[in-house]
Amino acid sequence: MMPLTDAAIRNLGPRDKPYKVFDGHGLFILVNPSGSLLWRFRYRFNGREKLLSLGSYPLIGLKLAREKRDDARRLLVDGYDPSAERQKRRREEEPERELTFGDLSIEYMEKLRLEGRAEQTLRKQQWLIDLTLPRLGSMEVTEIRAPDVLSCLKEQEAEGKFETAARMRTTVGSVIRYAIASGRAVNDPTAALKGALVRPTKSHRSAILDRTQLGRLLLDIKKYHGEPKTAIALQLLAMLATRPGELRLANWSEFDLAAAIWRVPADRTKTRRPHRVPLPVQALELLQELEMFRMKSGLLFSSTQNWKRPISSNTLNVALRRMGYSKETMTAHGFRATFSTLANESGRWNSDAIERALGHVEGNEVRRAYARGEYWEERVELAQWWADQLDSYALEAAKERLV
Repeated sequence: MMPLTDAAIRNLGPRDKPYKVFDGHGLFILVNPSGSLLWRFRYRFNGREKLLSLGSYPLIGLKLAREKRDDARRLLVDGYDPSAERQKRRREEEPERELTFGDLSIEYMEKLRLEGRAEQTLRKQQWLIDLTLPRLGSMEVTEIRAPDVLSCLKEQEAEGKFETAARMRTTVGSVIRYAIASGRAVNDPTAALKGALVRPTKSHRSAILDRTQLGRLLLDIKKYHGEPKTAIALQLLAMLATRPGELRLANWSEFDLAAAIWRVPADRTKTRRPHRVPLPVQALELLQELEMFRMKSGLLFSSTQNWKRPISSNTLNVALRRMGYSKETMTAHGFRATFSTLANESGRWNSDAIERALGHVEGNEVRRAYARGEYWEERVELAQWWADQLDSYALEAAKERLV
């Protein structure tokens, strides 16, 4: 291997992929497809191979690059890691840098991950943070004032996204309060924004609550001409009243068909607690039918495009639209409201048992301490009653259409 010369370096041209040209004693120049030339020093410390950046050519010429390499080699002889020494020197020479909102948001998201928050929750939080970064990301967290946050939120309001603006305010406040708790900030500017935003109109997910209309919907689902697995998923959703995401990602390993139980793992529930779902006879029959489509992925509802992945979050709502049910009439999530309303109206069941069936957790901490039971026996009866009710609604709808 011949040592590099300035003439040889000037003649180095870019290729499709980065490549290295060595000089000697660990020094080489990295040639990128963009044409940039970067000096690197490769060395070993405590048995591990490491790289040290020495700058770019021609800002750092061949002679200076070799001097930097030799300085690093002398540190190695004395038992020091050149990379660690460089970082130490920078910390000593540079004044302590104030953390920016972007820096703190990374820490905050890591905190949420360590708390075991649901993946969907993490994605939503990151999305809201990303919306704030163009304006707030590079600002030191101690310098952010209420007008800075408000101008960021007003951009969303200008597009009519009032709910998004409100959620952004909450998320920004959470990040800054985390900074306050960890001693990196003193005041939360979002507190001063109370009442400054347009209050979004609360809208509940649409649901059919009329028994006759529900029967017609169930009949339409059974006669659905689309993907058979989608029809089964909608029937199970109506019957079991779980959250659509819990069913969409369900795996066969979670089901004990002999015991008629579906165990939803904690990492897929909104409450971050494991949830047991009793399976009525009709659900077991649907699951047996579904086994005809069983794939190696273990998913109950694999995508038709990629069997290793579940159906998309829109699949069930799209099916409802194809059957003629608008988003103002019925949604996949609305089956939960349907079950809750009609089960409570029947007067036959303990309201706490219905709440447990929905996977809800008591909000009152004192009451929660005294209501730890799952009401399992009652929920088993409730599940079978509800499945029988749905059958009766569908049967009435079928009779109506024959008239």
